Parts: sequence; structure tokens; C-alpha cells
Amino acid sequence: MTRVFAARLVGCSVFDPNGDRVGKVRDVLAVIRSHAAPRVIGLIIEVPGKRRVFLSIGRVTSIGSGQIITTGNINLRRFEQRGGELRVMAELLGRKVRLRDGSGEAHIEDAAMEEVGLGDWELSQVFLRRPKTTASPFAKGATVFAAWGDLIENADPGEAQSATQLVASYADLLPADLANAMLDLPEQRMIEVAEELSDDRLADVLEEMPENEQVDILNQLDDDRAADVLDAMQPDDAADLIAHLSNERGEALLELMEPEEAEDVRFLLSYAPETAGGLMTTEPIIVSADATVAEGLALIRRHELAPALGAAICVTLPPYEPPTGRFLGMVHFQRMLRYPPNERLGNLLDPSLDPVAADTSAAEVSRILASYNLVSVPVVDENHRLVGVVTIDDVLDYLLPRDWRSTSDERPAYNDTSTAGLPLKERSAHNGTH
Repeated sequence: MTRVFAARLVGCSVFDPNGDRVGKVRDVLAVIRSHAAPRVIGLIIEVPGKRRVFLSIGRVTSIGSGQIITTGNINLRRFEQRGGELRVMAELLGRKVRLRDGSGEAHIEDAAMEEVGLGDWELSQVFLRRPKTTASPFAKGATVFAAWGDLIENADPGEAQSATQLVASYADLLPADLANAMLDLPEQRMIEVAEELSDDRLADVLEEMPENEQVDILNQLDDDRAADVLDAMQPDDAADLIAHLSNERGEALLELMEPEEAEDVRFLLSYAPETAGGLMTTEPIIVSADATVAEGLALIRRHELAPALGAAICVTLPPYEPPTGRFLGMVHFQRMLRYPPNERLGNLLDPSLDPVAADTSAAEVSRILASYNLVSVPVVDENHRLVGVVTIDDVLDYLLPRDWRSTSDERPAYNDTSTAGLPLKERSAHNGTH
């Protein structure tokens, strides 16, 4: 009998019979049965393009050594959860349960799936962690294995299930991938995960989400937490998000933000959204003409700097915070690599790159970036002071349809049961089949 833990499958590569990699596992899909352990019906895998698709367990020929082998037949339509289906990582791990033997409560940390027949898998056991018994922050509760039938879901009304384990399983995901994973979750579960993330991590994720979901999540946070998250966001993204809140909430959050961050956001909100001023970020690298190549390269090496902002350095007269003194020009990263470390950046300005005015239309900015193969363009005010830069990712967000993150084909329904979204104890009264 083969037994595999679901959490250990996450991130495993999926290969076709020819050895070509087709994706990686993101979750295990099961259906609840009333008098038996849940039946595993397939895997949710992420294929190139960040699309999540369903892979039937019947098309899996081998599981082991950190890889999955399939028959090669994969339906590339986007996964959509159906009634009666349970995503093990997203919905089961972290749940609080009670043991039928009366020994108390525990949280589910993992689930073991076993092959009970040819191509027939079920969730036979769960790995539980009991509450810790000491106040030490380093202590952990005891662990125990239990059969599915030994569990009773905690019935305390209104108590949210722990999202800690789920957040831990997402630790290696890039912000865009984590945003996609959260968008696939039920709404309440998505909010639970958002509340569990650190301010910086949640800020990065919100920047990758559609506007409606950004607003939904921020509206579930108290004002102090919401302001902290906005502080951690890029000013242009924070301004876009605040613009979609009510005037009262937006102003309240601006008052709670750090003064410097709030000032940047207010500055950006003063521009029309579909202009260079509305698209730009106010945090480019800005130096004096006397700065050297060595100093410029050191600034570009900063880990937290977005690649598009690190592609070029802005040179201005003092002051060096937007709005700066008179804008002198930009120096591209590649040009700096061709000169000795002590070369002055003022000698390396690109004479062919003209800045755009803050009221230039977004369409014109897009044309300029495309025509001259640029990844960023400087933005100046009427006095030729640098106020920010528009980067290629800002323009792509403008050009793509608003629902581009969620636009895709849908896979056909596999059943018509109506138990999606029900608690575990209620779903267990139904049978779902794929």
C-alpha cells in the first residue's frame, strides 16, 4: 500500500511519459464521503503561464522521489472548484478538530493519502498537533496521527479556522503566484490568509491583485493594520488602491499612514489616473551629477529595488526627492557597466531620452516606451523638476484589460452537488463524485 503526505507533494514537478516537465503540484483535490474517508480525485497543478488545472488521479502513473509521472493527457482548462470538493492544502490544513476518544482538540497539519486500489486513493490519516502546554514561545504541542473517522470538526460557532499552516505552505511563492493562489480560495479563507500574512508580504500580494479583491481585503482589516500595509506598498499602487475606497475611509487611512508615505500618495492622487502623473512611481533612484558609477551601481544592487527601477538612474539638481531640482537626464545601467567606477554620472547622460510632462496621456507614454525600447521614462512638472518615472509594468497594467489576472478558459463541471462552501461536518453528509 502506497502512502503519501499531501503537504510533501506541494511543489513537486509533474512530468509526462517522455520526461518533459508539464507543471508542479499546488494542491490535492478530494471529495467528502458520508461513511468513509474522503476520496482523492486528483491534483491541482500549475502549468506554464501560472494557470492552475485539474489532473485526474487516474492519469497519475507514479508518485515518488519528489516527482509525479502522468499519462501525458492533461486538460489545460483552468481549474474551478465544484460542489463537494475539498482542497486539502487550502481548506483542510489548519482546521481545528476534536478527537472522538475525548482526548481534546488539535489542528490538522497534514493529511496522508493512500492507494487502496488501482488508481483509487483516499485520505486515510491526518497528522495533528495538539495545543502547547507551556507558555514558552519556543514550545510546540504534541503530535499524533488519527484516522479520518476519529475526527469531529470543532463546532464552536463563528470560530475561524487557522490559516497558519496554509501560509507556511505558500512561503516559497512569489507575490504574483501567491496572489493567484489566494484568488482561488473561498472568500472567507482568502481573508483569513491575508490576515495571517506579514504587512510587507500582504502589501506585495495586494499589488498583484485585481482592484475589487484589493478593496475587499483592505476593508476587512482594521484601520491601523490597513494603514501599515499601505505604508509597505509602492506609492503608486497604494494611491490606486485608496482611489477605489470611499472618500471617508481613504482619508482616514492617509491620516494613519507614515507622513512621508502619505505625502507621496496624496501627491499621486492629485493627477488624473490615465496620465503619466497617475501612472508614475515617486521612488526612482535619484543622484547628483557628481555621483560616480560605483555609487550608482551600489544603489542598483539593493535587494528591495524593482528591476524596472534599477534599469536607469535619474540625475538632477538638488533637492533629490521628488519634486527635485531641475532634471538633467538619465543614465542607463548598461552604460554604467562600460565605464570605470570613478566616472561621473553627469558625463554619461543619455541625450536621446526626453522626459514626459506629468499630464501626458497614458497612451502616449505607452507609445514612447514601445518606440524607443525603454523600460522606464522620467516624468517632469512644468518647471522641469523630476516628479517620478513611469515603468513598463505600470504601462502594462494600464494596457491590459482590468480582469486580465482572472481571464481564462474554465474546465467543465464534473458534478452538480451543491455542498461547496459548507463546513466539513456538513459536507460529510453528502457524496460527491467526479
